[in-house]
Amino acid sequence: MRFFLIEDDAVVRKMLEKVIHESGLGEVVGQAEDGLDVSIDQLYAVDVVLIDLLMPGLDGIQTMKKLRAQGFTGPFIMISQVENKEMIGQAYLHGIDTYIHKPINRYEVVSVLKRVADYLSVASSLDSIRRLLQTLEKTKQPLATHEATTEQKARQLLLILGIAGEAGVADLLAIMRWLSEQEQQGRSIHDLPPLKELYAQMVQRVCKEEQLVQKEIRAMEQRIRRMVLQAFTHLSSLGLADYTNPTFEHFAPRLFDFEEIRLRMQELEAGEKATKCRINVKKFLTAFYMEIKNI
Repeated sequence: MRFFLIEDDAVVRKMLEKVIHESGLGEVVGQAEDGLDVSIDQLYAVDVVLIDLLMPGLDGIQTMKKLRAQGFTGPFIMISQVENKEMIGQAYLHGIDTYIHKPINRYEVVSVLKRVADYLSVASSLDSIRRLLQTLEKTKQPLATHEATTEQKARQLLLILGIAGEAGVADLLAIMRWLSEQEQQGRSIHDLPPLKELYAQMVQRVCKEEQLVQKEIRAMEQRIRRMVLQAFTHLSSLGLADYTNPTFEHFAPRLFDFEEIRLRMQELEAGEKATKCRINVKKFLTAFYMEIKNI
């Protein structure tokens, strides 16, 4: 990431620059001592602005308002030793994304910046998908485009959930296409048939021999369940490492029962590889489809 520092204390600027460089989070591409000294022209290609709340000329809140009005859309991270809750609340109200306390603590800085980096990474991936979809929508084959966009969005979400390489990916994509067809026909995607019946419909599309159908239904059931379990464990691991991780915060409560996620986090913390958690596969499939629709 590319950072810009707005801070009147040269020592703090030097400390932040050192932490950013040594932690491998990116580089500081510009600095200013006061909000009066900064304009949008200096923020070209800047990803994140770290800004002091109290400065002698133009304070942090006024500077943010000025830069937002000039067109800067990246996140602001506030730096201050101010403990006044009302003032901090005003800062959040006017656009800061998160907060670093003074005196500067290396571990806090790294944790906050990594969290922002994760958020920007996810946002960038979703933006890439949107641009791809806009391109696909301009093609001359509406049906093929719809199928391609559904699959493309599903594959991106699989990457985010850490399950893009699982054996059940093809099965999941087939179910997502089926759900898309159901919705186009005016049926509710929330009224899924029993899972074995759903798997049977998927298998019978490509296989008609009864003996093979039954065998493949069982195999599909196992592949899907292993993949969902992997997503469940991946999200739990993210939450255990950082409870405010944006991927964890967004997807864990939507794709799974959050109480089960908390239980899995406790199991992982205790070093338990197996799990006693109950996983609602039907909820996962429905929620997964809703998430790719919202991309």
